[in-house]
Amino acid sequence: MLQELTIDNLAIIEHQTLTFADNMTVLTGETGAGKSIIIDAVGLLAGSRGSQEYIRHGADKLSLQGQFTIPKDDDYLALLDQLGINHDDGVLIINRQINRSGRNTIRVNGELVNTTILKKIGANLVDIQGQNEHQQLLQPEKHLGMLDQFAGSKLLALKSQYQEKYRHYVKLKKTIENRQKNEQQWAQRLDMLRYQVKEIGEADLHEDEESQLKKEREQLAHFQQINTALQTVVEALNGNDESPAVLDQLATVMDTLSGVANFGDDYAEMDRSLSDAYYSLQDLADNAGHQLDMLEFDGDRLNEIDQRLTTIGTLEHKYGDDIPAVLKYYDKIQQELSEMEAAADSADDLSAELAELTKQLTGLAEQLTRARQAAAHNLEDRVHQQLKSLYMGKAQFKVHFAGSHDFGPDGCDEVEFYIQTNPGEGMGPLVKIVSGGELSRVMLALKTIFAANEGVTSIIFDEVDTGVSGRVAQAIADKIKGIAKHSQVLCITHLPQVAAVAQHHLLIQKAVHGSRTLTSVTKLKPDARVAELARMLSGEKITKLTREHASELLKMGQEDQ
Repeated sequence: MLQELTIDNLAIIEHQTLTFADNMTVLTGETGAGKSIIIDAVGLLAGSRGSQEYIRHGADKLSLQGQFTIPKDDDYLALLDQLGINHDDGVLIINRQINRSGRNTIRVNGELVNTTILKKIGANLVDIQGQNEHQQLLQPEKHLGMLDQFAGSKLLALKSQYQEKYRHYVKLKKTIENRQKNEQQWAQRLDMLRYQVKEIGEADLHEDEESQLKKEREQLAHFQQINTALQTVVEALNGNDESPAVLDQLATVMDTLSGVANFGDDYAEMDRSLSDAYYSLQDLADNAGHQLDMLEFDGDRLNEIDQRLTTIGTLEHKYGDDIPAVLKYYDKIQQELSEMEAAADSADDLSAELAELTKQLTGLAEQLTRARQAAAHNLEDRVHQQLKSLYMGKAQFKVHFAGSHDFGPDGCDEVEFYIQTNPGEGMGPLVKIVSGGELSRVMLALKTIFAANEGVTSIIFDEVDTGVSGRVAQAIADKIKGIAKHSQVLCITHLPQVAAVAQHHLLIQKAVHGSRTLTSVTKLKPDARVAELARMLSGEKITKLTREHASELLKMGQEDQ
């Protein structure tokens, strides 16, 4: 659920920090005071598209921060793990900045993410319902998913089994179709892969081979220079017929200096330094001599290295920038070749496998259809009960099955919600039949049914009660109150009946300070709630009777809390 929201420079809000509790929080205020701006802020933190138009006039950027408790859902936690987002403390802190330069920065628990990832994260945190876009209700393509969610775990498990088979079916069908579409291209590709796999495989490359070969080649190519250098070192240090040994001369100096080492610390230090230098040069002479003895020029080996480096260079020119890239390409084409050869060797087997898979998919799709039809009847009854309590008792809700189609990702069913709001009018698609007020009630009916198992921690109703009044308003208030028992609810409303049932009440006000318009948010105590409800009931002119009515309305709304 949403615990805290901080807004800086969003529209007419300069700075606000709001804290939220569980159950139901209502936001009220005059039209244009900035209620929807707060909902926009939550939407931006949940992945809605942002733009420079949101930035407050005169500011360079807008900043938002939201703190959410994490839904207790294994799939959601797995998503966070996959994205590398730490969630050990059970909290998500989402920060989002939008700059006038167009830069959009988003961080989730300190990790930098893009809007696509933020949408995935926000999908299970917040569900925003608005008067003009009642989420899935106005999108017939989403109705099937809603029905499946209502049907429960058994159908979802069957659907998952179908989808696994379906993915295999699509891949297998594409393999067969591609092969049949162009046998010549298939054969050419097969021959090319076989040649490339043979060429790279016969080269028997090793990842660190090239650098080692180049090092060895350098030594062979500069044999004479290395030999001369080592010979010079050995002769200088050990001496020859023409010149005395440096080591012998140093030994004489050592003997002379050691004779005075006891006469002072400085002499002793000089003696130690000379001693160290002598023994270091002695080791150097021995090592140089050993290297000289081991040094051997092998012209055949040099030619062999040159040929090997040429082979490696040719492969790198064809298949990658270096040996690791060539080997990576080799693994890739080996896999492709293996799949193509298997397909080439077993065309009949593939067709038989596709036929068997089609049979299995057909059976699973039929099971899905039967399970959906059973769930549809149950949903229709449940929705009718809810609509009746919302004073739409004569309305008829139906899950319309448009007939089966070829295999799709979710089966063979096309489903759309139909409704008849008045007797004799006939059933029709929900999106074309209902008015705004009716749509609000249908949405609330479905939300009441789905709220307990949707897994969304916060549900926001943005003026979904527009166009209703009287007893319908009270019925809507009761439904939202019921939904708040399962999820945190934030609700923008102009109906006092809805405002009265909330556990928490925020008043949004707009005022002009100097030349700027600012929005403020106040958490109302009971007396202030009565005053706000009275304003909502009668407008500017508030009488004693209005306040009494408001007080009674609040008292009734808080019953059974």
